[in-house]
Amino acid sequence: MKFAPECEPLRLPIKNSELGNYLSDGDCQVLATVMGARELEDGEVLVKEGDQDNTLFILTKGRVTVSNTVKGKEVVVNTMKAGDCAGIRSFVERTPRLVTLRAKGPATVYTIRPDDFELLLETHPRQVYSLMRGLFRMLNINLESMHDKIRKLAKLTR
Repeated sequence: MKFAPECEPLRLPIKNSELGNYLSDGDCQVLATVMGARELEDGEVLVKEGDQDNTLFILTKGRVTVSNTVKGKEVVVNTMKAGDCAGIRSFVERTPRLVTLRAKGPATVYTIRPDDFELLLETHPRQVYSLMRGLFRMLNINLESMHDKIRKLAKLTR
């Protein structure tokens, strides 16, 4: 499949992301048509805990911290690296953000808004299915990882 010149720059970062493991080149090409991109400066907030923004984010360059507010203080719980995705739950369920995402140095993030993505339902149902399947698989991997951590913590407290 030959990519349109305007889609080529977007296709490669999608394909090289965690989500890209579950997508064909054709899937990436179609998704690129509904994606945006954001350049972030060090310390810039992408979304705040509680925001109604349901955008899915694919970090393609740099790092982004993931934090929660605990007893009035922001606590970093994870640092995303290039290729990581954020906002799956909010994207799928259209629920408020549970975390704050903040650039740690300059970063580039590709974005997919639910309304834009849903435009593909009638014209590209196979690609919609592939993306949703990939997101589901990523959620399962995260859940398995959390279960492993809980089991390890339980062993430490015995």
